[in-house]
Amino acid sequence: MRPRVGHIQFINCFPLFYGLIEKKFLLDIDLIKGNPTDLNRMLYKNLLDLAPIPSIAYARNYQDYILMPDISVSADGNVKSIYLFSKVPIDQLDRRKVALTNISATSVALLRIIMARGYNIVPDYFTSAPELGAMLLEADAALLIGDDALRAKYHHDSHLYVYDLGQEWKKMTGKPMVFAVWAIREDYAEKHRQDIIKIRDTFTDSIRLSLEQIETVAAKAAEWEDFPPEYLVDYFRTLRFDFDHSKQEGLMEYYREAYNLGLVDSVPPLKIMDI
Repeated sequence: MRPRVGHIQFINCFPLFYGLIEKKFLLDIDLIKGNPTDLNRMLYKNLLDLAPIPSIAYARNYQDYILMPDISVSADGNVKSIYLFSKVPIDQLDRRKVALTNISATSVALLRIIMARGYNIVPDYFTSAPELGAMLLEADAALLIGDDALRAKYHHDSHLYVYDLGQEWKKMTGKPMVFAVWAIREDYAEKHRQDIIKIRDTFTDSIRLSLEQIETVAAKAAEWEDFPPEYLVDYFRTLRFDFDHSKQEGLMEYYREAYNLGLVDSVPPLKIMDI
């Protein structure tokens, strides 16, 4: 049975998979697409063997998972695809309505942390489908992530205040922010070590190839979007796909802050597979 591997259907993961397509490695795995919430649910229910999942999802289910080394979706400052769009300055949002995207728990928790610790305010949050115009009909600010955020920022109303949550986190903590980790079901990892090594090596090669050919990668991604390749070149160069010590420190800081706000039941250990 081929490994069942999750694939986030966001542009930010395109560099992860570009090299796989070029090398035809997709023939050796079953690639299953979905948004972060979907992949988290499928991994938890053993419908996937490994997948990129929201960082906070690992904290909530770490007993069942082990982390892939060397791979994440992170930012060290601006992330350029996780934005708070607001009608008023961010420090004026206390007790005002803020609409939260319904497709990523990590960014929702991050916004709550930034608001509470960085600005000492507590907005009136509610969850919404990720459509900026509709969200701002009911709210004073709206959180969007991924492709929805990229498009909204590209076309955004200049009268709105726009805050990049990666930069807000960096400003608050001085650390990188890890938005997604590669989680492996621990029972699968115990029995398929060589498969995981091959997958890790292939994905890191894919990332390296993509960054070396960033203009080509951006041009291919832009074929499906309504903004130019240069916009994506800038975006891809902003993202970080490694999982080095600084990213691990940033992730642990995020978990501590989430725990302090009661968003997770405990601060999880980082169980990183030794391969």
